[in-house]
Formats: sequence, structure tokens, C-alpha cells
Amino acid sequence: MKRLLLMIMLMLTVFVVQSQENVRRWTLQDCLNYALEHNIQVKKSKVSQLSGTEDLAQAKAQLFPSLSAGVSQSVVNYPSDAAMTNNSYNGSYSLSASWTLFDGGRRTTTILQNQMRQDMNQFAVEQSESDIRVALVQAYMQTLYAMESVRTNENTVEVTKTQYDRSSELLRAGSISRVDLAQIESQYSSDKYRLVAAQTSLDNYLLQLKQLLELDITEHVEIAAPELTTEQIMTPLSDKQTIYQTVLAVRPEMKISQLNMDLAELDIKKAKAGYLPTLSLNADIGTGNASGSGLSFGTQAWDRLNESLRLSLNIPIFSNRNNKTAVNKARLASITGELDLLNTQKQLLRTIEGFYLDATSSQNQYLAAVEQVKYSEGTYQLIEEQFFLGMKNTLELLTAKNNLLNARQELLQSKYMALMNIQLLNIYQNMPVGI
Repeated sequence: MKRLLLMIMLMLTVFVVQSQENVRRWTLQDCLNYALEHNIQVKKSKVSQLSGTEDLAQAKAQLFPSLSAGVSQSVVNYPSDAAMTNNSYNGSYSLSASWTLFDGGRRTTTILQNQMRQDMNQFAVEQSESDIRVALVQAYMQTLYAMESVRTNENTVEVTKTQYDRSSELLRAGSISRVDLAQIESQYSSDKYRLVAAQTSLDNYLLQLKQLLELDITEHVEIAAPELTTEQIMTPLSDKQTIYQTVLAVRPEMKISQLNMDLAELDIKKAKAGYLPTLSLNADIGTGNASGSGLSFGTQAWDRLNESLRLSLNIPIFSNRNNKTAVNKARLASITGELDLLNTQKQLLRTIEGFYLDATSSQNQYLAAVEQVKYSEGTYQLIEEQFFLGMKNTLELLTAKNNLLNARQELLQSKYMALMNIQLLNIYQNMPVGI
């Protein structure tokens, strides 16, 4: 029986170990690679890019002639008794070609615009990818912070549990009062509550991360916690102006705004083309047949064969102000494009300033928090020793402990805020991301 139980326990241990080995642990780079391939918004941006390719191909095709064929069959009924035949069958067959020779440059302008829109679609894909990178870095760092917060609170609960057990022994020995034990018990309950809250926060961040990765509800996400160094947290930053100029040069939204201005200029050119004449060439060839003529189909087709060639010039004289309105609205759209470009620049400046300020302030707070944690740990250890020797009261012990917890919490916050904002600045500068 004992041998059977040992075998079962061994099998369960092997199963658990294998299960743990098979669990995928996501690094930040894993998340980024997976999201760029599976994120729905990124896929939609790529579909829009393919649609733009079709628009460009269609615009280029407008430079060539069009060709169409037509076939018509009809039956005519003559109910009069005087008619030679009551029913007549007629057919007509045609082949038509049309070619616009000159339209004031509308078609060539449209081609240029569609080429620009295709570039804009490519930049829109890049922007979607950048947006998902930003969201993933934020969610990933928040998850790492929550994971470490859970571990910190678990350790705190264990320490408080040890204090409670030891204080219970001191109470039985008469070294402390019931009030002292009640205060420690209250602290123990508070620490357990904070642990539950930290775990809930971690679950929420994991859910956000899973949603960004477009994972199924049944899939489990486990984060690979990296070993972070002070050098990573204190990574030197370029000066703010240099970062801002780099961002203006590489960000897709800046390129999209600039292309929007160029499109508006082409819209003005296209609108002015409305004042110019349009020259087109048309060619037709046709034939037909009718029943009751006594002639064969081939004879009728040859006898009725006709060819025509037309050169048409359409000169706009009065367009009910359509052309003038189109030109004026195109100019207003150009002004709007300039304002949009300026607004994009200002939005990027606010974003970069925010990231830069958060990164630098968090780095400074991290250095201060490291010293504060060292000081708080030393103070707490000393007061704890004095408490169990009866030299300090419960209030002093709990105050020192809460000071230590607050210092550790500030250390965690500053550490991950610094790392997160450094990574976000890298994303906006098209630099590699990773920890």
C-alpha cells in the first residue's frame, strides 16, 4: 500500500513538473511579436492598405481607352391584317471605344493622390503597430508591477503572521497585553486584505494583456518576470529637444499629416482643372439585321455595317459656380491640413514631454526610494527586536512597519514607471524595445 501511494505521488509530481514546463511564459518581445501578427486593428489597417492598392490601379487604368460591345434583339408585332407579316425580328450589334485625350490633368492628379493615399495607408499600418506597442508596454509593465506587489504583500503577510504567533506566545507569558495582540491581529487582517487587492489588480492587468493579444478566454497568460538591474532603470536619456526632433522625423502621424497637406494642394489643382475644356475621342462600329427582308444574315450584316469616329470638345462656360466653389473649398481644406499638422506636432510635444518628465522624475524617485527602503528596513528591524524585548510598544512597531511598506511601494512604483516611460520614448523614436 505504501509503495502504491509513493508511486502515485511520484506520478503526480512528474505531471505537475511537466505541466509547469509546458506553460508558456510571455516575455515583452513575445507579446509584441504576437500582437503585431494577431491584433485586429493592425489587420484592419493592412486591409485598408490593400484597398488603396486597388484604388491606385483603377486610377492608372483611367488613362487608357475604354471598349464596350452591345447586342440588341427585338420582336415587333403587327396585328393589322394588311401587314405582310405579323411579327418582325430585328437585331443590332455594336462595338464602341472611348478615350479621353485631355481633361485638364484630372486623371494624372488623381493618380498622384492615390499614390499618396497608398503611402498614408502604409503609415497608418505603422501607426496601428506603434499604438499596440504602446498599449502592450503599458499593460506589461503594469502587470510586472502588480506581480511584484503581490510577492511583496505575500512576504508581508508571512512576516505579520510570524509576529502574531510570537505575540500570542508573549501574551501567554504575560509580556504584552491583549490590546497589543489585538493591534497586531488587526494589522495581520489589513495585510491579508492588501494581498487580496494586489492579486485582484494583477488579474485585471493580465486580463487587459490577454485582450490586447486577442487571446481566447480559455487561454492562460503567464508573464516571464525579467531580472531588472539598476542600469536599466537609470538608463540615460537624450535631451528632450533631441528626442522631440527625432520623433517629428520618424512618427507616422507626422508623415500622414504632411501627406494630407500635399493632397489638399492637389485637390486645388484638380478643382482648377474644372475651368479647362475636355477633349475626347470616340469610335463606333455597328451592324444589324431584320427578318422579312429576304436577305441572309451575312448579307444584311455587311449591308448595314457602319463605322463612325467622333472628336468631342467640351468647353465649360457657366457651371453655376460649381468650379469656383470647388476651388475655394479645396483651399480651405489646405488651410485645415496645415492646422492639423500643427496640432499633430503639439500633441506629440505634449506626449513626449509627459513621458520624459515621468521617466526622469521616476528615476530620481527610484534613487531616493532605494535609500528610504534601506533606512526603513534598518529602523524596522531594530524596533522589532526592541518590541520583543519589551522596549517598544505595538504602535511604534506598526508605525515602523507601515513606513517600510510605504517605502517599498514607492520603490516599486518609481522602478516600473521609469522603465515604462523609457520604453515608450523608445517606441516613439522607432528604437528597439525590450527589458
